[in-house]
Amino acid sequence: MHRRTALQLLASLPAFAGLSTKALAAEWDGILSEARGQTVYWHAWGGDPKINDFITWIGEKAQERYGVTLEHVKLAATSDAVARVLAEQQAGQTEGGAVDLIWINGENFAAMKSQGLLYGSFTEYLPNWPLVDVAGKPATVTDFTLPTEGFESPWAMAQLVFEHDTARLPQPPQSLDALAEWAIANPGRFTYPQPPDYLGTTFLKQVLYGVMEDPSLLQSPVDEAAYDAQVAPLWAFLDRLHPALWRQAKAFPQNEPALGQLLADGEIDISFAFNPGRASAEIAAGNLPDTVRTFVLQGGTIGNASFVAIPFNAAHRAGALVIANLLLDPEVQARAQDPAVLGFQTVLDLQALAPEDRARFDALELGIATLSPADLGPVLLEPHASWMTRIAQDWTARYGVAQ
Repeated sequence: MHRRTALQLLASLPAFAGLSTKALAAEWDGILSEARGQTVYWHAWGGDPKINDFITWIGEKAQERYGVTLEHVKLAATSDAVARVLAEQQAGQTEGGAVDLIWINGENFAAMKSQGLLYGSFTEYLPNWPLVDVAGKPATVTDFTLPTEGFESPWAMAQLVFEHDTARLPQPPQSLDALAEWAIANPGRFTYPQPPDYLGTTFLKQVLYGVMEDPSLLQSPVDEAAYDAQVAPLWAFLDRLHPALWRQAKAFPQNEPALGQLLADGEIDISFAFNPGRASAEIAAGNLPDTVRTFVLQGGTIGNASFVAIPFNAAHRAGALVIANLLLDPEVQARAQDPAVLGFQTVLDLQALAPEDRARFDALELGIATLSPADLGPVLLEPHASWMTRIAQDWTARYGVAQ
């Protein structure tokens, strides 16, 4: 395809000029041609060195295969990138935006989608999209109850797991009530990240699942009239728990790595993460003792997918499409699942892979601390994004501490 045609195709998004899937797939060579030489600015959380190293490796693959340069713009919060795109929209900047790709999900996706900040429905046109396990992993097409409608592409699956050092705590509590009782009996040995950090807020949502009279309400937007009564059990649980937390809840770790470091340092006995392979990865890296194991709560734990999305005014749309497709490559997905690298769960349908690609996953040693898929138990669906926003705000008003 000639360069001019590729430019016209890319400029036609979000509607893709009405092209069928087959027709657009035939244009992929033109997108690759347009992407060559581009620099893609991927705005992604930068708080974990292992993830940062993985993104660097993705950049090496992108350059080697496609001549695309990947720049990781490290974020403290995804909302920072969302705010930048919104500011550009309000300034009338419809082309040449600073953000080409965002690691996103949840309330940030909901906000961008509702405000017209996303670049079109693109996922089904990616050559690797047919490999995604849409049927077996519905979180790949539903983000905090919202259908993604192709506006974001999944690249990792996650489920909340708890971690404990068997040398200090052989039998961990496996229900919320048992966790609270254990924490009260062992003051200072448990804590959680300070909301609005995503992992800290996930803990609050996990508690809601356990204490709400009707947890199915979490799948609908917050009902302001009923909200206070619905979440009263959450605050009662935390009021009971907080005096027994690490530093008596007068300070909280800032994020998942900080929480994991407290476990590594022996300051707490139970940690948790949104990555079932995190503990094995940390053991492999020498950061945790090999006596650490993971467990889940009875009844299931919250699970979701990580996505990438392209802003409506991305300057390097072709390159962003190439990176989104590369993230679905079986080699990339297998590397991400390797506990020595990240330990993330794949979004792919292993049965749909070619034998040589399936072999990449079969060869992985998931690690001594990683639960099998069967042992991970039920996945609880993420609540509607409005719950995360509201309970984080209310938590800050009730318990927030200056760091």
